[in-house]
Amino acid sequence: MSEKEEIREVRKAHRFDEAVLVDYLKKHLDGFSGKLSVKQFGYGQSNPTYFLTDVEKGRNYVLRKKPPGKLLPSAHAVDREFRVIEALGKTDVPVPEVHLLCQDASIVGTPFYVMAHVGGRIFRNPTVPEAADAAERAAIFEAMSDTLARIHMVDWEAMGLASFGKPGNYMARQTGRWSKQYMASKTDDIESMDRLMAWLAENVPDDETTSIVHGDFRLENMIVHPTEPRIIAVLDWELSTLGHPLADLAYSCMGYHLPAGENQRFGYMGIDFEKTGIPTEDAFVASYCRRTGRANIPDWTFYIAFSLFRIAAIVQGVYKRGLDGNASASDAKTYGDMVKGLADVAWNLVETGA
Repeated sequence: MSEKEEIREVRKAHRFDEAVLVDYLKKHLDGFSGKLSVKQFGYGQSNPTYFLTDVEKGRNYVLRKKPPGKLLPSAHAVDREFRVIEALGKTDVPVPEVHLLCQDASIVGTPFYVMAHVGGRIFRNPTVPEAADAAERAAIFEAMSDTLARIHMVDWEAMGLASFGKPGNYMARQTGRWSKQYMASKTDDIESMDRLMAWLAENVPDDETTSIVHGDFRLENMIVHPTEPRIIAVLDWELSTLGHPLADLAYSCMGYHLPAGENQRFGYMGIDFEKTGIPTEDAFVASYCRRTGRANIPDWTFYIAFSLFRIAAIVQGVYKRGLDGNASASDAKTYGDMVKGLADVAWNLVETGA
């Protein structure tokens, strides 16, 4: 899907008084002419995302805001997104240039920030069918590995991000957090989920490495250069924090354990790696390790199993909201089987030691 196809009229629930925004931008956005066009991206709607055009000067921007309605205190924290993108803009991690952060909810209804628009390609299908050939596809995956390594090699203390999260004990805290989330939304007994929770809690690795973690690192959240196989911007930093870098790596590798398909956002199982140019899991992990100086990853099964468990817990929450009648996804009631499927895959990895 091209970017133009993803830009549409603003959804009714996400509209605001554009005149108020214009007045604000005239005061706070350097060079803004005062003539504004506002559209909305069809994706990235956890935090509604808008395509702004300075009509007179032909400049494009992106505005990202908290959604309307009652929110959890730590949810949809656009100020955290702004903070990490601003800091990473001083490093070799490719991120958009940020222009301003507005905490005044009276402007567009909720806090927001404005960043530069980065033109390029976004691949929604993880198997990248739009790539020119296998060589380009392989180069894109190499660029992903390189970009992830760059994120994890950033000196977060030097970048002023020492208070961006809690260093250390990340995997134990995450295991506990998502176990509680799952139990709070549990609707059926799923043996593999119960076994996973117990196994993960008892097998947290001793490695206490801390880095910036993106939290949702996958190809769909990156902009690839219009004609070259390189990453020019990493998007959607909503889940970023200080954590364990291997959680990011494992999350980006979940697709190797899930089936490929037109509507799959992760799956690589069943594809011809040599023919497509997509690296195998071992090759992708080795590429990352080479860039970060790791000799190997002794607890890889744990990190993959945790990533699948985390997604299963998230899907369970969506399923429960669907049953309760307050889910955003119209097909949320169909998610129940998906939870068991993810848990079964994870538990099979644990049992086989794959």
